[in-house]
Amino acid sequence: MKVKLNEQGLVPAIAQDADTGQVLMLGYMNPGSLKRTMEGVQVWFYSRSREDLWHKGEISGNYLNLTEAWLDCDGDTLLLKVKPDGPACHTGETSCFYTPMEQLPEEYEVSETGPGILSELFAVIQDRQRDPPEGSYTAKLLQEGMGRIAQKVIEEAGETAIAAVQDNKEDLPKEVADLLYHTLVLLAASGVTPNQVWKELRNRRG
Repeated sequence: MKVKLNEQGLVPAIAQDADTGQVLMLGYMNPGSLKRTMEGVQVWFYSRSREDLWHKGEISGNYLNLTEAWLDCDGDTLLLKVKPDGPACHTGETSCFYTPMEQLPEEYEVSETGPGILSELFAVIQDRQRDPPEGSYTAKLLQEGMGRIAQKVIEEAGETAIAAVQDNKEDLPKEVADLLYHTLVLLAASGVTPNQVWKELRNRRG
């Protein structure tokens, strides 16, 4: 069995009432939230707006209690059969799908996000930060503290600049990747999310 993640490292998950069959909501899961859901009782999602794991119902008390999980034929969508403790929608409606669509929409809104691999990698870093596994370089780096992380960012920035000056096209992508990775670790340790960076970059397009 293989779950296919999208370019953000996520898989859509449909929550359906196990008793009535009503579709309650659509959320997104990353490997960390899927692990917590399958190993526990209640459903966890990955919040794209907060860029963090989201325990559904943690604020409202309207938890989704998992009874079954199914994977579709393409391996890229999950169906979660649940027993809800209350309304699934934050508006208080039983289901998030309460708006009838009787005509074509008047407008569309396009979400602007960073490159998918960065979002996926940042989610992994957050997972290592929250639940550090033994032998993980990321977890070790986070445990060593901000000083060590900042030092690594400076080192990788220097190595990136040297590779560029030397016109080393073979090593430059690796050095930039190292710099981006350590920068994401720095953001996670600082409590800053990539979306805040994307917002600043969008402001500089003029």
